[in-house]
Amino acid sequence: MRKFAVLLYPNFSLQEITCLTSALTVWFGEKIDFIASENREYLSEEGLRIIPSKTTAEAKITDYDCVILPGTINPLPALFDDALIDFLRSGMNSKVVFAAVSSSPILLSKAGILSGKQFTSGYFMQMADTFEFVEKENFIHKGVVEDGNVITGIGMFFREFAEAVLRRFGYDIGENFMCYKPEDFTEEELTFFWSDDEYKEFLEELKAYVK
Repeated sequence: MRKFAVLLYPNFSLQEITCLTSALTVWFGEKIDFIASENREYLSEEGLRIIPSKTTAEAKITDYDCVILPGTINPLPALFDDALIDFLRSGMNSKVVFAAVSSSPILLSKAGILSGKQFTSGYFMQMADTFEFVEKENFIHKGVVEDGNVITGIGMFFREFAEAVLRRFGYDIGENFMCYKPEDFTEEELTFFWSDDEYKEFLEELKAYVK
């Protein structure tokens, strides 16, 4: 089993990472730690309230194979969260794979993770002009960019971003990862059945609800 973590900060976007997190947990049975600088409730961009499973003080970044950074409509709270940036910085020169989408690559820039690496991002380019730690000469205007242990993506390409991360770790996701057309399937293919053992398990679980 590999170890994955998702960083949480104010107004993080679930939509940009759920293709990835869903595949990791539902398809491949991986466990994900949700890490934030404080043990408190965080509100997602979509309005969902999330409690982290660990804080940056409790976690060690090099214990993880991959750290996932969701985008955020307002990256400033995370950008000026010293505990969060220090946590990222502690993974510099390690084998940790950093997967950052949308605006979140700017957090990697501040932590020094993107030093000398090509990257992409979905933030407005004036942000790159504002902060000297952004290496604009390494900004590549593509949907997904991989350079060494860093995978970055633009939010609108969340599926391709997820695919790049999953393929990096060798998961078998087929040729049409989460990109299916309803008209390409027959009625039989769209009719689902449990196996006999799965159905028996369901009936056992049902007993707890039916008196």
